[in-house]
Amino acid sequence: MDQKWGRPSASGKLRGMIVALLLAANLAADLQEIARLPGEPSVVAAAGVTAADQSIPTIENRSAFDPESPRRRLVIVGARTGDEACAAMVADLVRWLKTQAPPQLRQAWDVSAVPSPTFDPGDEASMVRWLRFQAADVVVNVTVDGGVDPAVAAAGVANALHIRAGQAGARDALEQGLRRFAQGPSSLAIRRRVARDPLAIARLLAPKYPGTPAISYIPSIAWANTLTLARLTNDASLRTKVEQQTAPWRTGDKELFGERIQLTSVAGTFVFGELGARDIVAKGIDAASKVKDGDVYEYGQGWTDDMFMATVVLARNGRAGLASRMLVAYASRLQRPDGLFNHATNGPAAWGRGNAFAALGLAEALGAASADDPNRARVLAIYRRQMDAVRSVQAPDGMWNEVLDEPGSYREESATAMLLTAMARGIRAGWLDQSFRAPVERAWRGVAAHVADDGTIVDVCTSTGVGPTRRYYLDRAAVTGADDRGGAMALMAAIEIDELRHAPAVAAQ
Repeated sequence: MDQKWGRPSASGKLRGMIVALLLAANLAADLQEIARLPGEPSVVAAAGVTAADQSIPTIENRSAFDPESPRRRLVIVGARTGDEACAAMVADLVRWLKTQAPPQLRQAWDVSAVPSPTFDPGDEASMVRWLRFQAADVVVNVTVDGGVDPAVAAAGVANALHIRAGQAGARDALEQGLRRFAQGPSSLAIRRRVARDPLAIARLLAPKYPGTPAISYIPSIAWANTLTLARLTNDASLRTKVEQQTAPWRTGDKELFGERIQLTSVAGTFVFGELGARDIVAKGIDAASKVKDGDVYEYGQGWTDDMFMATVVLARNGRAGLASRMLVAYASRLQRPDGLFNHATNGPAAWGRGNAFAALGLAEALGAASADDPNRARVLAIYRRQMDAVRSVQAPDGMWNEVLDEPGSYREESATAMLLTAMARGIRAGWLDQSFRAPVERAWRGVAAHVADDGTIVDVCTSTGVGPTRRYYLDRAAVTGADDRGGAMALMAAIEIDELRHAPAVAAQ
């Protein structure tokens, strides 16, 4: 210790960091070994990532959002202090449940665990978020003092059991607790959300979003999918709602773009073709068609966002050739060797929604490109590489993370809704084979779990510009509540999954 100030010396801090890294590496290796054992849980993921860029490892099963599973859900949680004995006991209990527990217990319970939840001080939200979306019926807290983590109560878990680290007969205590809770209260809220029909969720969202009408891609996505829902359900009131909200621009009472044109606003014009406002669409086409040196859209930023914002206008209005050429140019700069996209040339992270913009733009272009488009094959190859990569980083519960290749970043609603939409369109069109159907269905269950009964949305990444570091993206806040972006994307995903379920199977081309 520093004798004058009573603080650890620099060398002491370094030793502490080295010890922490070694413990984390040992724990990760132990969890990987357990995951390889037959049965569930079988996926090593993460519940968070600290400010020091240390992932908080978990071992999870894939059934968190399965409404048809008869099995009850158990989550085992270690001490927040990162106590080594607590983490070791959590791992031991998971291993026992997979290999030696009585068959009736193994058949009745799905288990996930976070052995060492060393979240940063004050980061209660990450712990609560992970617990809540594990949809646990029972949480077992393994601690030094035998207390139960307050996050368990905050997450709304129905039943909690505590075990002391080093406690004799811990396995017996767990078995007795699980038998006691076998018929007890269940955490049904998440499962009820997931069991809803996609069009029921769409009917919930369409009257609510957008809450703030504007010429932007977000309201336009909500309006376009509300019009589709109106046709599917023969509900004329939904079309009336869209007509009323868009009337100020169709009549000229409100200016379309203002003094500074932005590509996000240009994207907002695509819905007006369905409303017969061809003059507005023409202005959108004109703005989306402008390109500057370097193959960058005049009113864009050179980000993956542009790949959707311009493409959705061009592809839906006979300009798919230009959109395809520009998608190839953008991908040459932004698509990584692993198939994921960096957000920008100066935004070095596979931001979830940034990848979703790219995916939707690629799907829009593929859906509109002619057979003789010289860039169509290249766009298809770019799309398939991305979809393979996206599938490989899907979280155990079917969601996609806010930073796709960082399992500890939060599982984010808008990227999940958008990526499943792009993937589902590929299945329907034959760009992807049927092996992608299961990931899409799992992703839909994740989105449904994040749409509350009142139509509010859970965990939508806030509006995000380009940041110079990966940390910038990891620190982007999650919005929960009435959110136009999250609501529009969930509405789009609901329509898309309904169409996929009712479409005939198409062989991959």
